[in-house]
Amino acid sequence: MRSHLFRRRPSAAVRALATILTALLATACANGGGAEDGTTVTPPPAHTGFDYQLGGPYPPADGVRVVVRDHTVKPAAGRYNICYVNAFQAQPDAEGDWDADLLLRDADGAVVMDEDWGEAMLDISTGAKRKRIAERVNGWIDGCAAKGYDAVEPDNYDSYTRAPRGLLSAGDAEAFLTLLAGHAHAAGLAIGQKNTPQLAGDRERVGLDFAVAEECGKYAECGDYVDAFGAAVLVIEYDEKGLKAACDGWGDEISIVRRDLDVLPGGRSGHVRETCDDG
Repeated sequence: MRSHLFRRRPSAAVRALATILTALLATACANGGGAEDGTTVTPPPAHTGFDYQLGGPYPPADGVRVVVRDHTVKPAAGRYNICYVNAFQAQPDAEGDWDADLLLRDADGAVVMDEDWGEAMLDISTGAKRKRIAERVNGWIDGCAAKGYDAVEPDNYDSYTRAPRGLLSAGDAEAFLTLLAGHAHAAGLAIGQKNTPQLAGDRERVGLDFAVAEECGKYAECGDYVDAFGAAVLVIEYDEKGLKAACDGWGDEISIVRRDLDVLPGGRSGHVRETCDDG
């Protein structure tokens, strides 16, 4: 899920400084640096080939070093693997798997839905509820670690922006993701921020190691992620215009791929995977 906020691209001088700082950070991590809580984790390699395989696993193409897959499947052998979990919302038709009081409800008591995806939103509005929801999501994160993943991508950080006014806040989202980040680091996994450029500036306080940004080229948001994460940004575009904008602006700094909207496995009708090198 993504937000459609417009951001101004930073100046060339700012971008150059960000690149220098990123190089220094990468060196520190390579020499044993780690997360804010002191745990050593390994972020994904920067500016490299990657694939977004949420619609089903398939053999990565030559040159792909980073693969994102759903937590229910195995990681790709020989690659840096990122494990996807839907952390802030229930999967479609899966709201019955959650305790009723953990589903976000409106003033009339109806479950609040993300209508675009048919997903019930989870109620992260209190510390007690955040802790209970995190216990379940952390179980998935532990499963990712057990399967051999290197990192985790919790989706729907920006759910609060789609909830009815006053039900959830940015602070709720950050508090919940902070819980997940601490657990991921304890499990030896890096953790990424999914979309939500308006909160990227808080990444150190929350404990985030990289960003996964959908359509930041299309919506002129890539600079927000680079400002906060340096080159540790993975971009997914879903149309030619977005891919061109991302590649023209940031193709020499961050990892960028175009996928079909359903992220279908290779060999399926409708499958699309393009990179900046294909243009």
